[in-house]
Amino acid sequence: MEYGLFGLIVLILDIYAIYQTLTSSASTLAKILWTLAILILPVLGFIAWLLFGPRGGKTAHV
Repeated sequence: MEYGLFGLIVLILDIYAIYQTLTSSASTLAKILWTLAILILPVLGFIAWLLFGPRGGKTAHV
């Protein structure tokens, strides 16, 4: 049962990461590469995205 819950949590986090990547202001190539990384390596891809991935279009305008 523990592995099923872990898998569900990973799936939810990966869907969130893919959504955030696709709606970011990154280039199309970056979006494709990040999405593939998250899909191919769900746990490591999510951690890498969390640390280094593209951020949303929330830039501070002064």
